[in-house]
Amino acid sequence: MTTCYNIDTTKNLFNGFGLPFCDTVFSATLSATTDTTIAVPLTSALGTPTATSKNKFLAVISSTPTIATYFANNAAAAVPAGNTFASTTSELIPQGYTAKMCKAGDTLHFYSAGTPSITVAFYAVQE
Repeated sequence: MTTCYNIDTTKNLFNGFGLPFCDTVFSATLSATTDTTIAVPLTSALGTPTATSKNKFLAVISSTPTIATYFANNAAAAVPAGNTFASTTSELIPQGYTAKMCKAGDTLHFYSAGTPSITVAFYAVQE
């Protein structure tokens, strides 16, 4: 089962607080310097993403805020390689939490030099 994320067009995706408890939650403690992955669910018996939402999920990601953790969608996550700006597939999880839209079947990658705890809650988007 997946909990639905019903987008309120009056808020235009601003402020996702107040979401119901999710029934599709995964967690892990990362091993240092190891790319760790999780697959976005494909479907579920309850709360399957609608066709109009193009099978999207809202992934609400939280991690240990004191340990820098990077994540990427469908690409290996990595720590920045130098002191100049360069193109990358990875993003830092800011202040320990973020939320991103992803599609059913995508693979989220996580990487850290430390050993943070990560939790990902997937909400099926209903548009």
